[in-house]
Amino acid sequence: MRAIWYEKYGPADEVLIYGELEKPEVGPDEVRIRLHASGANPSDFKARLGGRGEMVWPKIIPHSDGAGVVDKVGSSVGSFAEGDRVWVFNAQWQRPMGTACEFVVLPERQVVPLPENVSFEEGACLAIPAMTAHLGLFLGRSLKDKVVLVIGGAGAVGNYGIQLAKWAGAKVITTISSDEKAAIALKVGADDVVNYKNNPTITEEILDMTSGQGVDQILDVDFGENLPVTKQVLKENGVIAAYGSTRVPEPEFAWYDMMRKNYTIRMIYMYSVPDRDALKACEDIVRSCEEYPLVHQIGSVFPLEDTVSAHKKMEKFENTGNVVVKI
Repeated sequence: MRAIWYEKYGPADEVLIYGELEKPEVGPDEVRIRLHASGANPSDFKARLGGRGEMVWPKIIPHSDGAGVVDKVGSSVGSFAEGDRVWVFNAQWQRPMGTACEFVVLPERQVVPLPENVSFEEGACLAIPAMTAHLGLFLGRSLKDKVVLVIGGAGAVGNYGIQLAKWAGAKVITTISSDEKAAIALKVGADDVVNYKNNPTITEEILDMTSGQGVDQILDVDFGENLPVTKQVLKENGVIAAYGSTRVPEPEFAWYDMMRKNYTIRMIYMYSVPDRDALKACEDIVRSCEEYPLVHQIGSVFPLEDTVSAHKKMEKFENTGNVVVKI
């Protein structure tokens, strides 16, 4: 099969190899998928640069997200049959074989039906971006008539966050950094947008949008950097669900000030969520694709043989939306 892999950590154009590898075989509880698209995420280039520690396999095929058609099923598999359209998640987590290839074998629990109204390229966006958004929004309490603040509504996770929150009946405020990104956020359902770029009045603007009441829940891309604002606009008993803190990796905060407001801080790491939460996210995402339906913001598509360019694009953070590799 055609594949992209690396045998050592390093820059994309130095370590990524395009060539032929042996097609994998299935075990009893596994499914083999003929991939049509692979979703690339920042965690993929960070892993390629050594972010997951010592390299323990001789070859790594990158990317955790993908979509395609079931090619073969193991003897114990009961949920899928050859020809089924599917999407997958966590393909390259604690294992060497990801989705930047023609065929991938995964446990049945990591394979999800792909609705007919979702293309393979769109299906390759559903795992890390949409599941992360879901895990940060659906925390055991209803979002109906709540006010949700989505930080970075034009980003891959934030864009799905807006849509899933609206699907659940919430009012959504989102932060953006340009008029172009405001248009993207409004198009998928955001009720209000506020530009965070060099904006000293962002707190007042968000409070004005809520008649001074503040927001019930926050989906945050950069916890530490945004904390000075988020703790001022979050209501008592509110939730901050954060899936990153890149610019301030070791944030400090006033514990007692936040404790008195009974805040919940939820940290999200897509790769290690419990199976029950991942299953619920997959079920809701499939249902929202069919009912809402979700809009999938694809920023760039590259052929498999040019995966190097896909990684370089992500590393420069030039992309608005998801980066997809077509196979």
